[in-house]
Amino acid sequence: MNQEIERRRTFAIISHPDAGKTTLTEKFLLFGGQIQVAGAVKSNKIRKTATSDWMDIEKQRGISVSTSVMEFDYEGYKINILDTPGHQDFAEDTYRTLTAVDSAIIVVDGAKGVETQTRKLMNVCRMRNTPVIIFINKMDREGRDPFDLLDELEQELQISVRPLSWPINQGAKFKGVFNIYENKLDLFTPDKQRVTEKVEIDINSEVLEQHVGERDANQLREDLELVDGVYPEFDVEDYRAAKVAPVFFGSALNNFGVQELLNCFVKIAPYPRPTKAEEREVSPEEQKFTGFIFKITANIDPNHRSCIAFCKVCSGKFMRNQPYYHVRMDKTLRFSSPTQFMAQRKSTIDEAYPGDIVGLPDNGIFKIGDTMTEGEHLHFRGLPSFSPEMFKYIENDDPMKAKQLAKGIEQLMDEGVAQLFINQFNGRKIIGTVGQLQFEVIQYRLENEYNARCRWEPVHLHKACWIESDDEKELENFKKRKYQYMAKDRDGRDVFLADSGYVLSMAQEDFKHIRFHFTSEF
Repeated sequence: MNQEIERRRTFAIISHPDAGKTTLTEKFLLFGGQIQVAGAVKSNKIRKTATSDWMDIEKQRGISVSTSVMEFDYEGYKINILDTPGHQDFAEDTYRTLTAVDSAIIVVDGAKGVETQTRKLMNVCRMRNTPVIIFINKMDREGRDPFDLLDELEQELQISVRPLSWPINQGAKFKGVFNIYENKLDLFTPDKQRVTEKVEIDINSEVLEQHVGERDANQLREDLELVDGVYPEFDVEDYRAAKVAPVFFGSALNNFGVQELLNCFVKIAPYPRPTKAEEREVSPEEQKFTGFIFKITANIDPNHRSCIAFCKVCSGKFMRNQPYYHVRMDKTLRFSSPTQFMAQRKSTIDEAYPGDIVGLPDNGIFKIGDTMTEGEHLHFRGLPSFSPEMFKYIENDDPMKAKQLAKGIEQLMDEGVAQLFINQFNGRKIIGTVGQLQFEVIQYRLENEYNARCRWEPVHLHKACWIESDDEKELENFKKRKYQYMAKDRDGRDVFLADSGYVLSMAQEDFKHIRFHFTSEF
């Protein structure tokens, strides 16, 4: 059991949109032998490979809108990658994913440096003490000075960094990187399919000049001296405690610097760690199985209207066809076909260990945040739904398809794509999202996956907040006064839809005994 746990590496790849997450994921799969052709993400001609962007809308826009899970074996390690959406409109999916991983790789664009979304994601990692490795991508394009980039990373992400590889020039003159971790020189030849040559070399000998030329050789020696002078020795324990972030340079598109990152990652990244539940801390080495649902996806296979719940195994061994206890519903369930993923392709498995992500068929029994155990009452917490900031009425555009629309809305809300509120005043359905793009995704998926057409109608609202109070009388009074702006969420909880910031702050002042919550967890 302990051997199985120690060879697991479960991590998320996160970044600002367009920094190269999906490309990096794909190169990892190339090394893991899971796909044979790289570059299958953007190209429509190459259809024979599994890619991590599989929804039609993802292929059209060239962005990821849903986290995909992929697993492969590499040099004796079992690796689970979660490729997350970078676009801020889908940030909530990414925040939830970060609750299910033991470490993260942050991809930074070498020309643009740290961007807004990267900062937010780093904050989530910091909240959970998740160790991060930083990969500075696109070194084959003109970018910024590596030392400037490192300074910016330290300031913006508020974490100490330690380079473990160093670029030799960049852009058109990019010649490769020196791998500090393994003390090897990696020479660059742009090629998406093949891996570049490695040379073991003494940095102070003249062999270096033969490979990279005199000017670059001298520059490299100076840079490395500076690196050793400025940055402390790399310490694995500091990295695992999330105090320092190792930095690698490379070009994911040209498959350069990726294997160095992977080789170092499998050696230093933490294996599954204890998970905090409300009742106690759960250690992965425990004999009994526990796990939680952190994501639900509808229609992975468009031919079957199926939902899959992603369950992260926290402790014990998950076995197929064993009875497991669903804590929220107080029911015992068996799963005859649990699956493991390779993006859209999935295969049935018989067992899974801590750190693994298992797909459980879901016919409406799961919600995000549900806990599964062998009978113990546990609650894993920390899967937030944030208060939405954009609202629209959703109306049926085709009276003959009312059933399909209702079913579609229900499944998409289960996925956590957006939140649904029923206005108590007029009974209309309001959809709340974090970003504008989600409305397009919902409309597109309703039409393409459920054959139901919807139309949006404007509603002027500022913020939704969940309310509760120990003073029943005051709560009733509040609901009467704000009758037009009261709604219920899907769990039947009271939600106040404030139409402006002023109204919200006045309400908070006038009703002292009412608590206003901006995440659904309280």
